[in-house]
Amino acid sequence: MQYDTIRLDITDALAVLTLNRPDKMNALTAQMRAEITHAMHAAAQDARAVVLTGAGSAFCTGQDLGDASSTGKIDLERSLRDEYEPMLEAVYDCPVPTIAAVNGPAAGAGANLALCADVVIATESAYFLQAFARIGLMPDAGGTWFMPRQMGMAKAMGAALFADKISARQADDWGLIWEAVADDDFDAHWRKRAAYLANGPTAGFAAIKKAIRGTYDRNLPDQLAAEAHLQGECGRTRDFSEGVVAFLEKRPAKFEGR
Repeated sequence: MQYDTIRLDITDALAVLTLNRPDKMNALTAQMRAEITHAMHAAAQDARAVVLTGAGSAFCTGQDLGDASSTGKIDLERSLRDEYEPMLEAVYDCPVPTIAAVNGPAAGAGANLALCADVVIATESAYFLQAFARIGLMPDAGGTWFMPRQMGMAKAMGAALFADKISARQADDWGLIWEAVADDDFDAHWRKRAAYLANGPTAGFAAIKKAIRGTYDRNLPDQLAAEAHLQGECGRTRDFSEGVVAFLEKRPAKFEGR
């Protein structure tokens, strides 16, 4: 499929989905949300890891308010249910590992799109901003779900109420993201991380996602049972057999993936 607002490049089992409206700081339009949703499903079929990043100086600055006003007064509930939810679920439920390579500002729904990924790697000059209160709204696009779980209730509440910028270094220190990387090293670093995932044990990574994502919904006995079931599935894969043999032979494992 030909995309107008994003790019999708798949090479060596790694899909890189680039938000491609740099003149608008990659602000989200209805078309862009539909294209991201479609591209995520396509990438999940053809790749073993997916990276989301932005073209130009920004990752994503959230809803394009010009796009909303061009079609009249926006129905926020309809937009969230019909456009944002499918996009966010396509990222969050992706069966292969996902990285948000946050190359610049991530604001509003753009920040929360990044938080949907399994791992967020940000350049040190980037920042995260829950800007909603500045226009009389509350965080959406999953922000009220991700923030308390990842950096605690106090930080989440302050970020939502005051709408202050959270630097990438602060986000790293607070547990909102995985790591902040020096600007000069950022591109090479996230590509190295992504290549590791694309060449790793795909079934094992999928099990990790299921186990960790489900932990808040289970008590300890149920989580132990889930671990046993998922580990049993991993133990029957060719990747596990290869991993053991490679360990005994003191060589890097060559995982087949799917």
